[in-house]
Amino acid sequence: MGKDVIIACDFSSTSETLKFLEQFGSIRPYVKIGMELYYAEGPTIVRELKVRGHKIFLDLKLHDIPNTVKRTMRILSSLNVDMINLHAAGTSSMMEAAMEGVIKYDGSRPLVIAVTQLTSISEEQLHNELLINESLKNTVLAYAANAKSAGLDGVVCSPLESQIIHEKCGNNFITVTPGIRFPDGDKSDQVRVTTPAQAKELGSDYIVVGRPITQSEDPVSAYHRCIKDFLV
Repeated sequence: MGKDVIIACDFSSTSETLKFLEQFGSIRPYVKIGMELYYAEGPTIVRELKVRGHKIFLDLKLHDIPNTVKRTMRILSSLNVDMINLHAAGTSSMMEAAMEGVIKYDGSRPLVIAVTQLTSISEEQLHNELLINESLKNTVLAYAANAKSAGLDGVVCSPLESQIIHEKCGNNFITVTPGIRFPDGDKSDQVRVTTPAQAKELGSDYIVVGRPITQSEDPVSAYHRCIKDFLV
């Protein structure tokens, strides 16, 4: 099972993305393409970055009726991305349909992971707005267990939840964790956050890092700081 630092390329255009990545020279970081960039540029940006040698986590958080998700996964899988996600809240039926759709004609497929609860969601919001009476911890664990039963490879979760998810679902069930900030950084709109070193301690398999790298005065140094703290 691999471990890596994934840079969240939350930009609005291909030109902005490529300008950012050119700073890394011959280094080809694992990158996340989210809704903003994908909706702006479509599959072209995925193909462009694949040609350049980047691994890609396509972060579109699919959440729809099972048949729609199944057909969409078939299209997205054909882009040869390395990881795709969907919302576990879409139910086991939706996740099972996604796994049917994601398999390519040669039998290969990207990793498929499910979002349990967004790292911007607090316990209070879970209860008062989403009307979920269970604790955040129990909700995340239940969603992770549903994802595993549906055949998914892992979940997106807070680093704070990596250890308990591995205890419940096994060490081969991967945890992909956003909500990463340096000790001297701003938490911004994230609620459940850790540092790269803490994420490593807690058992995260992949960390997704956006603004601490992309908005740094020296993005390459910030990336290497993450690599050192998380992987070394």
